[in-house]
Amino acid sequence: MRSIKQIKDLKGKIVIVRVDFNVPIKNGEVEDDFRIRAALPTINFLLEGGAKLILVTHLGKDGTESLDPVIKYFFAISKIAKDKVTFFENIRKFPGEINNDQAFTKELSLKGDIYVNDAFSVSHREHASVVLLPKFLPSYAGFQLSREVENLSRTFQSPAHPFLFILGGAKFSTKMPLIQKYLELADYVFIGGALANDFLKARGYEVGKSLVDDTNYGIEKILNNKKLILPVDVLVKSGDKLVNKNVSNVGKDEIILDIGSKSIENLGEIIKKSKLILWNGPLGKYEDGGDQSTRKILKLVADSNTESIIGGGDTVELISEEKMEDKFSFVSTGGGATLDFLANGSLPGIKALE
Repeated sequence: MRSIKQIKDLKGKIVIVRVDFNVPIKNGEVEDDFRIRAALPTINFLLEGGAKLILVTHLGKDGTESLDPVIKYFFAISKIAKDKVTFFENIRKFPGEINNDQAFTKELSLKGDIYVNDAFSVSHREHASVVLLPKFLPSYAGFQLSREVENLSRTFQSPAHPFLFILGGAKFSTKMPLIQKYLELADYVFIGGALANDFLKARGYEVGKSLVDDTNYGIEKILNNKKLILPVDVLVKSGDKLVNKNVSNVGKDEIILDIGSKSIENLGEIIKKSKLILWNGPLGKYEDGGDQSTRKILKLVADSNTESIIGGGDTVELISEEKMEDKFSFVSTGGGATLDFLANGSLPGIKALE
């Protein structure tokens, strides 16, 4: 990818910058600004070179949400003059974006002289502003996109050992290729979140009414891999109570919400001896009270001084909430994009810049 540092002359140019400011909004206020702040180095570099910018982002899934809270927040924290930066409308408002429409993209391209992608977290989408716009304009990667590629690539290009991979969350279908890949690359693969329920069930344990994916993904082929580490105890919802139980004692009417205290302790021991930690996805159903293990393990990783690369939207939300962004070697802005990049080594939006 060509970096924005390679742009020869920015003075007087109009640069269309694809950012991802799809941030949580509550009561008209931005709740988490991590993605907005991540784009500021690129935005400031382009402005310092004498360019004017058109920022392109989506908000929400269907394009119906107003960008007003994001725009107001952006100018408040960036202190950038409003005549230097304009926002295009919510890009998903236009069917041509998701349909990757040629005529729509051509019209969009006429608004600028240069295109910059700094939206790693949408670069797994084959959308017009991500993969087609670079064909119409001289195109470059922003600083955040470059940092994502550089840092995430380290986990599959000569990683340091011992190497611990922690994987949580749900959506088994998107994570099986990743588990198989990192069982080859890493020394330890710890499975938490709803994914662990599938493994525990496959090993013959009762998982009660916990979330499981009943599709057959060939899980039995990796069940006995010595690198695979599963929780030995779990936090369950039993009636109105939260109870820590051995995995062999879960009842038929109980719901697994989190990994248990002994599992946290076991994972803590592996963290101490690891030289590289890659982590994607929360270890519990944190919106229902299963957030404690993720918070505790985040603290253990932060205190370990081990090289640590963290990704996954929900995990990053907790990191922002705890004000811990600076405690890790790298925190990815991506959710699905991070998973896809780790599994495949590239993304459609990255290939479009090559």
